[in-house]
Amino acid sequence: MSHPLERPTNTFCGRTRREFLWQAGGAFTSVALAGMLSKEGFLDRQAFAFDGSTPLSKSASGAANPMAAKPTMLPGKAKSVIFIFCYGGPSHVDTFDYKPELYKHDGKTIKVKTKGRGGDKNEGRVVGPKWKFRQYGECGAWVSDLFPNLATCVDDMAFIKSMYAESPIHGSAMLMMNSGRLLGGPSMGSWVNYGLGTVNQNLPGFVVMLDSAGGPISGAKNWSSGYMPAMYQGTVLRGEGPPILDLANPEGRTDTHQRAMLDRLKMWNTRHALLRSGNSELESRIESYELAYRMQSTAPEAVDMSLETKETKELYGCDQEQTREFGNKCLLARRLVERGVRFVQIYSGGGHNDESWDAHGDLKKNHDYHAGRTDKPVAGLLKDLKRRGLLDETLVIWGGEFGRQPTAEYAEGTGRDHNSYGFTMWMAGGGIKGGVTVGQTDELGSTGVDDRYHVKHLHATALQCLGLDPNHLSFFYAGLDQKLVGVEGAEPIRQLIV
Repeated sequence: MSHPLERPTNTFCGRTRREFLWQAGGAFTSVALAGMLSKEGFLDRQAFAFDGSTPLSKSASGAANPMAAKPTMLPGKAKSVIFIFCYGGPSHVDTFDYKPELYKHDGKTIKVKTKGRGGDKNEGRVVGPKWKFRQYGECGAWVSDLFPNLATCVDDMAFIKSMYAESPIHGSAMLMMNSGRLLGGPSMGSWVNYGLGTVNQNLPGFVVMLDSAGGPISGAKNWSSGYMPAMYQGTVLRGEGPPILDLANPEGRTDTHQRAMLDRLKMWNTRHALLRSGNSELESRIESYELAYRMQSTAPEAVDMSLETKETKELYGCDQEQTREFGNKCLLARRLVERGVRFVQIYSGGGHNDESWDAHGDLKKNHDYHAGRTDKPVAGLLKDLKRRGLLDETLVIWGGEFGRQPTAEYAEGTGRDHNSYGFTMWMAGGGIKGGVTVGQTDELGSTGVDDRYHVKHLHATALQCLGLDPNHLSFFYAGLDQKLVGVEGAEPIRQLIV
């Protein structure tokens, strides 16, 4: 009889049947697990090819491409967004929120509660509007003489005249308007690309165009992807000259050489990334090389303004010195959404003080300048989108991070301080009813009084128009299902939606 600790010698594996079943059991479960993972596509995502033939449904590293077009969550008319961001805070009471009482009390010191850069105040000197207001369109909307061209488009626009936000300070207010958070996070454009992907894999899904005077305060945090993978962040195009530099290959480098170089680079980068799983910045860097390569054949045509007719350029004001820069941006925005770019943000105003809409001193000089540069281009954008049949599927948003107070900030002058208690934004196209107004401010325009809407309601409305459920579009981070509209959620402004 053999010793109980000795293994049997007359079996094919040197083990008892009990030992064999016990040790092989783990393998059986692994086979089942592998089958389940394969069914879910997990194993396919782990196969990496270095021959440059990775399909567009895969990222550069071989994983499923997160920028691939995705189905909508809800019925939605909008396919893309163009956000005209008036950095600095345009004065609602001098643009679209007509307040006759301000003319009557011009120069008088009255009791009114305000909060802005200058802190909390209980009284102030009223500054009457420096422009006349007139009614336009079938809807009879009031528009100041600052916007004679936009005034002809009011029947396609929906005004929200009771917007409010927490912060009257530029930096945090801009981050709130762009990301729904005072301290920043994934921007609205990042959320849209995360939820829908892009229909054109040869162009960025989220494009930002800055003012020639410079970028806004807080800089890139305004178009950041925050805690999301870096590939969802905005791509900045130049406002003057060629929007994208270095698209053409250097002299002597053929497309074949370029492809071979990128394939080799992708191979080493992917191997590097495999040892650093979860590094979205690295994954985004790898994908950016591939996108840049694809853009070499696509982007030159997309940004070539010479392909537009003289009449179209004149519609946008590209033929006039005052409106040329912003007109070119608006025209480029139309060309980009026409080619499948999901989210385009154009900044009007940059730098500080009079370089933005931040009218603390001479209100008339400031707003004459910025409205004069943007009125015709934005109106041209709306009219061009409409005549091409694109307005129904393109959501246009206009506004700043807040409005301005009805009273002067200083003892002398016409400048107004920041006002986050009540201000105006407007939307058009992409599932929005035209000729509609919701909410209102008090008789002086100092605060919203009826149907007040927070910034998150604006975000919820935009997502709803795009077919994204604002209360279910989420990204798990820090133990919570994070949302653009906040973890508590928000309802869209349904009176505006078709």
